[in-house]
Parts: sequence; structure tokens; C-alpha cells
Amino acid sequence: MHNQNAPHPTATITDTAVGDRALGALYGLALGDALGMPTQVMSRAAITSRFGQVTGFEPGPPDNPVAAGLPAASVTDDTEQAVLVGRLLVRGDGHIDPHTLARELLDWEATMKARGSLDLLGPSTKAALDAVARGASVEEAGRTGTTNGAAMRVAPVGIAFPFGSEGRDGDLDGDLDLDGFLDRVVESCQVTHATGIGIAAAAAVAAAVSAGVSGAGLDRCMDAAEQAAAAGSLRGAWVAGADIATRIGWARRLVTGVPRDQAIELIVNLVGTSVASQESIPAAFAVLTLAGADPWQCGLIAANLGGDCDTIGAIACAIAGSVSGHAALPAEAVTALDAVNGIDLRGLSADLLTLRSATHG
Repeated sequence: MHNQNAPHPTATITDTAVGDRALGALYGLALGDALGMPTQVMSRAAITSRFGQVTGFEPGPPDNPVAAGLPAASVTDDTEQAVLVGRLLVRGDGHIDPHTLARELLDWEATMKARGSLDLLGPSTKAALDAVARGASVEEAGRTGTTNGAAMRVAPVGIAFPFGSEGRDGDLDGDLDLDGFLDRVVESCQVTHATGIGIAAAAAVAAAVSAGVSGAGLDRCMDAAEQAAAAGSLRGAWVAGADIATRIGWARRLVTGVPRDQAIELIVNLVGTSVASQESIPAAFAVLTLAGADPWQCGLIAANLGGDCDTIGAIACAIAGSVSGHAALPAEAVTALDAVNGIDLRGLSADLLTLRSATHG
């Protein structure tokens, strides 16, 4: 088992370079994912009974139906699918072809099955890809997808494309092109989550990460998320469900000023921690409100929630990492993530920033 009490970063988390913030977003995503891996699909009560409190990386418990047998610091589908999307963006010069996305997701699941993994495609993604396999068009397959699969994998879009620049008054303005940004988000949602709810959820996460990479503070990032979610809800097929932007704002207010243990109970019992976008996305922003832009603390809070806590942690920590930068992540946690998973996040981050530079140009 790796660590054990929250290590403290040795470098300042302010005035970091764009590259450090982009890398912080990817490593933050992996960090939150890995911290939440052993407790995913468990109840809050079951976590407390088994772990007391999660304080660091833990191996997957043998009776966890998804994480059984995974070594401590292992990432799951959240990180792996985000890397898949990032690589498609790079290969497509900033665009994602829907047929390629469908094929890559199916290939990813086949690889996971071959490895004996129990962590496979989520419900919306699986249903959509099954429909494609039966002959449905990629344009129609995702018109019922409302769970958080698109949001969990969208962070590379936020790194690759600017949501806006921070003006002198601290507000996000400058070259803000919301429609163009949403076009890129929609491409990452197509095939599996082409609904207003699915797109709003992904837009919220992408905008928050993008604003963080641009240098915005955490509150500005969360405001950007609400703005993008509201606009994203107008894209794609309409499906009945609570408004993502409204739920994010409510969740932020719900835990503001509330003691940590009480706030965690509010997130579990009122916000919700299921795979539904209307629960897990607001839950991630509640975690951010509670922990601030500290990726390690965000990850620990999320890991103790239960439910889809690896996804909640991945989202919250990606945003926190985009604000605080890679330098804010505990060095020994980064070392463990590299050693256990062997994913080249540094190379991917650099490639995504090349796309971002071309967009600015």
C-alpha cells in the first residue's frame, strides 16, 4: 500500500506555467481516479466499515465487483478513456471522427476484457455502441445517453481548447468563443452521450479545466462550468432531467461553510454519487467547493463518498490540478501513478497544448 497520510506539496501552487497547469489536469484526473478506485460502487457505510477513512492509495478489495485485484494507485476507465480522447484529438488535428471514436471505444473494451478487467464500458456508452454494432448510425446512437461517461473523459478537450482568457477584472472574457468551444465538446460526446444532459455535463468539466489552464482561479472555473453547462444543455437530443448548471450551483452553495464530515453526508444523501450526470457532476463541484484547488484533498474526499467516487474524484481533481498545477500534486503520488500505470501523460499534455497554441494562433 502506498502512502498513508496526505503528503504536502513542496512547490508553490500559484503563478504556474500553462504547461504545469495542463499537466496538473491530467495527473489530477489520474490521482482522483486511483484514489477512488478501491471504493467505487461501495456505500459510504461500507467504506467506513472497511477502511475507517481512506487516507491514501489502496488496492482494490477482493470483494469489490469492479476493482477486485487492482494494485494500489491503479487508474480505471476514467483515465484510460480520457487518454483515448486526448490521443484522438491529437491524431485528428483537434477533431474527433465519430466512427473512429466508436471503434476505439469498442477496441478499448475488448482489450480490457482480454486483461480480465471487470471495469468495462458504462451504461450509456455500452448501449450506444451496441446499437452501432446492430447497424444504428453513429449520429443516432447516443441520443439517450445521460450518464457521466462523456464528462469523465472530456478533460483533454479543456486542455486542447481555450474557453476564454482572464480579463483584468478577473472575469473570463477576451477571446471567449462559447459556440466554438462547445462544438469541440460535442464531438467528444457524439456516439454515446448526444443529449442535452450528457453534453451539459461534459461542457461543465471541459470549461472548468480550460479556464484553469488559462490561469483562472477556482471560483472562476466553477462559474465557467455553469455557463458552459447552461449553453451545452441546448445541444443534442432533449431528455427529461434536472438541469446540470442549476444543480452545480446548488451543490456549491449546499456545502459552502459546512464542516467537512457534515458536507460529505450532504453530498452523499442530497447531491448523490451515482453515474447519473445530475448527481456525479454536481457532486464533483461540491467536492471542489469543500476542498478548494487541492487535488490530494479533493481525491480523498471523493474516495470516501462511495458510489461512482472514482469518476467524481477524477473530475474534481482534474479541475483542481488545472488550477493548482502539477507542482501541487504530492511527488510520491505522481511517482506511484507512473510506476503502476505506465501512461505517458506528459507527452499527451504537450501534444494537447500544441493544439491549444494553434487555436490561439
